[in-house]
Amino acid sequence: MNRWPNGEDMSTSVQIQPEDSFNARLSANVHPNDWLNPEPNGRYNLVVLGAGTAGLIAAAGAAGLGARVALIERHLMGGDCLNVGCVPSKGVIRASRALFDVRNSAAYGVGGGDKTGFDFGAAMERMRRLRAEISQHDSARRFRDELGVDVYIGEGHFVAQDCVEVNGKQLLFKKAAICTGARAAAPPIPGLAEAGYLTNETVFSLTELPPRLAVIGAGPIGCELAQAFARFGSKVTLIELGQQILGREDSDAAAILQAAFVREGIELQLGVKILGCEQSGGEKFLKLESDGKLVVVATDAILVGVGRAANTDGLGLEKAGISYDNSGVTVSDTLQTSNPNIYAAGDICSAYKFTHTADAQARILIANALFMGRQKSSTLTVPWCTYTDPEIAHVGMYEQAAAAKGLEVTTLTVPLADIDRALLDGETDGFARVHLRKGTDRILGATIVARHAGEMINEFSLAITNNLGMAAIAKTIHPNPTQAEVIKRLADAYNRTRLTPFAKRVLAGWLKWQRG
Repeated sequence: MNRWPNGEDMSTSVQIQPEDSFNARLSANVHPNDWLNPEPNGRYNLVVLGAGTAGLIAAAGAAGLGARVALIERHLMGGDCLNVGCVPSKGVIRASRALFDVRNSAAYGVGGGDKTGFDFGAAMERMRRLRAEISQHDSARRFRDELGVDVYIGEGHFVAQDCVEVNGKQLLFKKAAICTGARAAAPPIPGLAEAGYLTNETVFSLTELPPRLAVIGAGPIGCELAQAFARFGSKVTLIELGQQILGREDSDAAAILQAAFVREGIELQLGVKILGCEQSGGEKFLKLESDGKLVVVATDAILVGVGRAANTDGLGLEKAGISYDNSGVTVSDTLQTSNPNIYAAGDICSAYKFTHTADAQARILIANALFMGRQKSSTLTVPWCTYTDPEIAHVGMYEQAAAAKGLEVTTLTVPLADIDRALLDGETDGFARVHLRKGTDRILGATIVARHAGEMINEFSLAITNNLGMAAIAKTIHPNPTQAEVIKRLADAYNRTRLTPFAKRVLAGWLKWQRG
C-alpha cells in the first residue's frame, strides 16, 4: 500500500492541509468526496491509470479524437504539477522574488530596504488561492462533463492482461496507459525519519515560516526552495554531497547561482557526507562530515529535495505481464511496455521528470496506442529550467556529452553584461552559451543563465527541433532592447567565425578593386 509522507493511505487521503476555503475548493475539484464512479459498460479504447499531467493529456486527447476513455485517480487529479510541484512552487517563488525586489529597490529610486514588511501566511494563502483557481482545469467534473471521459476515483490495479479493477468494478480495455508518476523519496539517513522532515509534498502546507531551514540536496527542487525561503527570512543551510550545486548543469552557470546564494546569506555545505540526524526538544541536528571534520547543523525544519520513487506499488503489474524495476515501468522507444497493449508516459517511465516531457510523451502515447503510430520518445528535444534567480535553462547536449559521442564542438558565449536591456534592468548576472558542431552552424546544445532564462530558451528548442542552425537565427530580427538579443549576439558571433583570414583577404581585394 502506498502512503504519503504523513503516513496516510494514498487511496483514501483527500484532506489537504491547512484546512481553508481554498484547499476545500481544490479538493472539490481534484478529489470530490461526493464523487460517484460510473458503471462500466463494454470495452474502453483506452484506460488511463493516473491523472497527473501525462494521464490528463492522454485521456483528454484520446477522448477528443473519439475514443471511449476511462481515467483512474486514487488521490488528487492534476498530480504533482498542480498539487505539490510546479504550481505551488512557482507561486511561492514569485512571492519571494517580489519581496527581494522591494528590499533591493533603492538603486531604482524606490524606498524599500530590509525592514519592508512581509507576511509569510499571506504569501502562502495567495499560492493556495491561485492553485485552487487553476485546479478547475484538471477537475473530475470538467473531464466528465466537458471532455466526455469516464472518471473513476479510487485505487486502480490490473487483474488481467486486458482488465483493470477500481473499487470493485472491472474495466475491460483495448489499450491502457500507465501514468502514475513518482513521489518524493528520502535518503537513508539514520534518525531522519524519527526527527521528521518536509518534502515538496508537504512543504506547501506550511503556514508559519521556519526560522531555520536545512535543505538536503542542491538539485533543482532544493535550490529553488532554498532561495525562496532564504528570501522570506529563514536562515537556510543548503547541504549537497557533490562539490557544486546543480551538479548536472554547466559549471559556469552553477557558479553564478552559487555566488548569488552566498550573497543572499545561504550557508552552503558542499562535498559533505551526512552521518545522521537527531532531535532534541524542538530542534533538529544534522551531523555532517566535511573534509574529515564533524559539522553539526542545528535547524528547526529539514526539507529533503533529493530522490524520486516510481509509483508502481499496488498496480498489479505482474498480472498484466508488465516489466518494471526500481526506476519505474520499462518501456520501448515508442512507450510500449512488455504487454503490447499497455503503454506508459511521464515520470513512471521517463528519465526526464518534467511536466512538459510528460505532456509530450502523452501525445506520442495517443498516436502509438490508438492509431498504430511509431513515434519515438528519443526524438523529443527536451529543454528544462531551474527557476532560481537567475534561472538556468538548458536544451540539447552539454559539451562533455557531445565529446563523448565523438563530436567536435565549437562553443560560443555572450555575457548578459554585454546586453543593453540587461544593464538597464539591473539583471546582468548570466550569459547565453551555444555548442555547435565544429565547422557547421548546427546547434548541439545551449544554456542560458538569466532572470527569465526559461522564457528565452525556446528559440534554441525550436531551432534544434526543426534543424535550424545559427545562420537562421542570425537572419531573424529580434526586438531591441530585449534581453533575448543575447541570442542574436551569439548568432553574430557565429557569423564572425566564418570570416576566415582567406575570406577576409578576398573581400578586401574585391572592395579595393571597386574603389578603382
